[in-house]
Amino acid sequence: MTTAESVLAPPRVTTAADSVTIRRKQGFQHGGWFVAPFLVLFTLFVIWPLLRGIYLSLTDADITGDGESFVGLDNYREALDDPLMWDALGHSAYFTLLVVPCITVLAFLLAMLAHHIERGRWLWRLCFFAPFLLPSTVAGNLWQWLFNPGTGMINHVLGIETPWLTDKSYAMLAIVITTLWWTVGFSFLLYLAALQSIPDHLYEAAKLDGANAWHRMVHITLPMLRNITGLIVTLQILASLQVFDQAVVMLDFGPGPENSTRTFVQYTLEKGFTSYRVGYASAISVIFFVIIAVVALARMWLLRNREEATR
Repeated sequence: MTTAESVLAPPRVTTAADSVTIRRKQGFQHGGWFVAPFLVLFTLFVIWPLLRGIYLSLTDADITGDGESFVGLDNYREALDDPLMWDALGHSAYFTLLVVPCITVLAFLLAMLAHHIERGRWLWRLCFFAPFLLPSTVAGNLWQWLFNPGTGMINHVLGIETPWLTDKSYAMLAIVITTLWWTVGFSFLLYLAALQSIPDHLYEAAKLDGANAWHRMVHITLPMLRNITGLIVTLQILASLQVFDQAVVMLDFGPGPENSTRTFVQYTLEKGFTSYRVGYASAISVIFFVIIAVVALARMWLLRNREEATR
């Protein structure tokens, strides 16, 4: 275009689409500075350890880090043939099967009680949520003392002599009871917030139609809590599979009677910091990461299919 043509050409009109594109570019440029610190920390403390762990799982590295050599998939083959690893995984899965249903139902019942009670409502809410604020070591040591067969309060109150922490038939049950008392407050709080968000006019309309308390709970409360229940179940599954703190504290950092409470995380740490086989422990960790990822994705897929089916 010549100089004369450029002078005679009409000015370019900025369209709405151009304005949106410009605003998006400006927003990305300015927003990038706010996201950058998070991305740096996420890369430093999540992405890099993950990649480093995958690399170590392909080596025979020990805890000193000296003389590591590439061994390929040998650690994974050994892990898949390791009966102790599968036993530890079974213990974690058994613990999860016991805790998740119990904690979901218990949290719902406590939330219903705290939501409908009138007198001392704040005190009930505090009592139900307060144990969740305790460190795991405090909760574990407290219940270790309560389950003590000689001086513990539980056997004294029940009038029994049950060896809670020294018998493989009761050791896992003791850890489950401790976990329910310690962590139910988190799920309780989620349920309580969800209950408070249900519109009151739904219950009032149901009352006018003659629905009793049971029908209101079944046809209004539970359907309105379906999403939060799915979230609680997912979070509890992921947390329960990674059980470690309360188990090792209550059993004095041991695997429990006849190794009945050795969890997957505990076995991984034993291999890495007791047997000094960091490469093998990294391979076990990668396998555990894949298992948890599969469980989380499967749960998300089921929830999505259920939502599409109800539409």
